[in-house]
Amino acid sequence: MLYHLLVPLADQFTLFNVFRYITFRSGGAVMTALVICFVLGPSVIRWLKKKQREGQPIREDGPESHLLTKKGTPTMGGVLILIAIAISTLLWADLSNGYVWVVLIVTLGFGGIGFADDLMKLTQRSSSGLSGRYKLLLQGIISLAAAIALMSFTPAPLSTSLAMPFFKDLLVPLGLLFPVFVVFVIVGASNAVNLTDGLDGLAIVPVMIAAGCFAFIAYLVGNAIFSNYLGIPFVPGTGELAVFCAAMVGASLGFLWFNAPPAMVFMGDTGSLATGGALGTVAVAAKHELVLAVIGGLFVLEAVSVIVQVASFKLTGKRVFRMAPLHHHFEKKGWQEPTIVIRFWIIATILALIGLSTLKLR
Repeated sequence: MLYHLLVPLADQFTLFNVFRYITFRSGGAVMTALVICFVLGPSVIRWLKKKQREGQPIREDGPESHLLTKKGTPTMGGVLILIAIAISTLLWADLSNGYVWVVLIVTLGFGGIGFADDLMKLTQRSSSGLSGRYKLLLQGIISLAAAIALMSFTPAPLSTSLAMPFFKDLLVPLGLLFPVFVVFVIVGASNAVNLTDGLDGLAIVPVMIAAGCFAFIAYLVGNAIFSNYLGIPFVPGTGELAVFCAAMVGASLGFLWFNAPPAMVFMGDTGSLATGGALGTVAVAAKHELVLAVIGGLFVLEAVSVIVQVASFKLTGKRVFRMAPLHHHFEKKGWQEPTIVIRFWIIATILALIGLSTLKLR
């Protein structure tokens, strides 16, 4: 909004010229989202506590300590994240950019699915919520629509191709399979973040790290000079996604203030599905889908641990882990929650650095 209001006035007022720059507007988006979280956070938490007197339903088959330490804590705090991201993006981004709208709509759409899931858990006083099939169906429909939109914005042959990291100008044409691949990436990222969200602050910091990395990647991919120098695909218009990712960083940092151990509020599926879907969509738009698997490697590990656990139990009747997802395995082994959270943050940081190295190692 500010871009469209102030840039036309740049010729009369030189100061407004800074609004032309993505870097300046990204900084503004970070600070706006952060301030929104700080200002609205206490009111949102009070409102959630008033509506959820018993807090989020706790899994009875989960770690025993959760029944004591997490009982009564409200969920659906992802509403705060969504408000901060949406307002910051609408305020600072170039709203004529189609990529921005696709990512924002996917984020809000997945957040709506998560909101419905959290609401069902609260009203039914159960940890089940929406059925897995129904949830995947809704996610798939939104992701497929996003895939079609992104293909229409992206120039050929990038529109239906997969860019390979570590190789210059190597594209794998997927053709009609590309929309299926996009659905897999977005839905997979969304649910991987959802599985990671099990301890205070565990998911939101890796989300913030990944969003920061993709703000940088989107900016480079959308810049012809930098993309040519680095040998990465040039996708006109994706640089504006740096503003959206910056808003995610600010919203994540602001939410962490209230979600840090011991958490005052949980993001719930409202936040985890939305932020995961956002990361997946940005990765597809920036043609760095495989790099997302590295930068978001912690989410991948958590998701894989669940897949391995289920497959092993169904095939052999035995469990590989004491409990899945992986963070619960370490809880069962006796690790303290802050130890698990901080060590997982360290792993997320290392994986993010490895992922960013792919920009130059080509």
